[in-house]
Amino acid sequence: MVAALKSTAMVIFVVGDVMTGRGIDQILPKPSEPTLHEGYIEDARDYVRIAEQRSGPIARGVDHGYIWGDALGELGRLAPHVRLINLETAVTKSDVPWRRKGIHYRMHPANLAVLSAAGIDGCTLANNHALDWEREGLAETVIELKRAGITCAGAGENLQQARAPAIFPVPSRGRLLLFAAAHPSSGVPADWGATERRSGIHLIGELSDSAVETLAEHIAQHERPGDIVVFSIHWGGNWGYAIPDVFRDFARALIDRAGVDIVHGHSSHHVMGIEVHRDRPILYGSGDFLNDYEGIGGYERYRPELSLMYFARSDPQTGRLLELRMVPTRIRRFRIERASADERDWLREILNREGKRLGTRVELVDGDLLLRWD
Repeated sequence: MVAALKSTAMVIFVVGDVMTGRGIDQILPKPSEPTLHEGYIEDARDYVRIAEQRSGPIARGVDHGYIWGDALGELGRLAPHVRLINLETAVTKSDVPWRRKGIHYRMHPANLAVLSAAGIDGCTLANNHALDWEREGLAETVIELKRAGITCAGAGENLQQARAPAIFPVPSRGRLLLFAAAHPSSGVPADWGATERRSGIHLIGELSDSAVETLAEHIAQHERPGDIVVFSIHWGGNWGYAIPDVFRDFARALIDRAGVDIVHGHSSHHVMGIEVHRDRPILYGSGDFLNDYEGIGGYERYRPELSLMYFARSDPQTGRLLELRMVPTRIRRFRIERASADERDWLREILNREGKRLGTRVELVDGDLLLRWD
């Protein structure tokens, strides 16, 4: 591990799933029509009421910065050069849901300023909710994000667009290239995959050697010396800390053979263990950063309301991780709050327990969690 931090380092902010639809969309200035097609809850406003039963009153028509809460101050304090999220919500006015699916997330396009309020630069769309409102909803999502000045990766009008990286120039530090994909293990329907003639997301069917080689060739077509390459992948189930061997092999191969510098994994509703391979971080599961599940029980032992803001400081010349600083957070009243001391300690214990077999541990430094690795 590198002790001294270089002034030319690039600081990249990433989090896991950001879900701004359904109940959260209902408290924003321009809510969508609240009808749901879930079978058990038919009105999105009911998710607001469930959260209020747990945490108290939630205002309606909140300003666009409300949902970020304490996260805005942390972003200002740590000043990342690039801010990335996995947007697990369609941004659309479409009223036609994907019928063969039980849950559908959408946010009204008029509420897209919530992402701009946090200075979000890029979104990954390769996940199991991007097409919740059919291909028309996906097309509208991509258009609205572009209109808002937010670059997306992992979806498009065809496979070429879905595979294409989002590129972020960082003055005096080079570029960041964001590639995104999803794996069926995260619940993505097979026919969501983009093809040469069909829109959709970048769906990787098998985490195989041939898949790595294909990705390596594709990344090489775009990468320049000094680029930081982030590969964001939606994989695995919602619950549990076990990491399949095929996931570890694939993530390491992306670093060894495809030139990836940061593997940004998500889908789990809670944070998972972190690995550092050849001084490159692998986030197997970044957790849910924001959602409307507040007050819904059943998985309390995972503490899904707790999450982390990940700030990776990497050297553009070598791609090596210099520092991974994490800010512990929690969701309360559909808003991000800094975690309490007890909640922070719980996250530290989980990361240390799960990181032990991965060769990592965390230490508390000035209220943040700092990753240490062998």
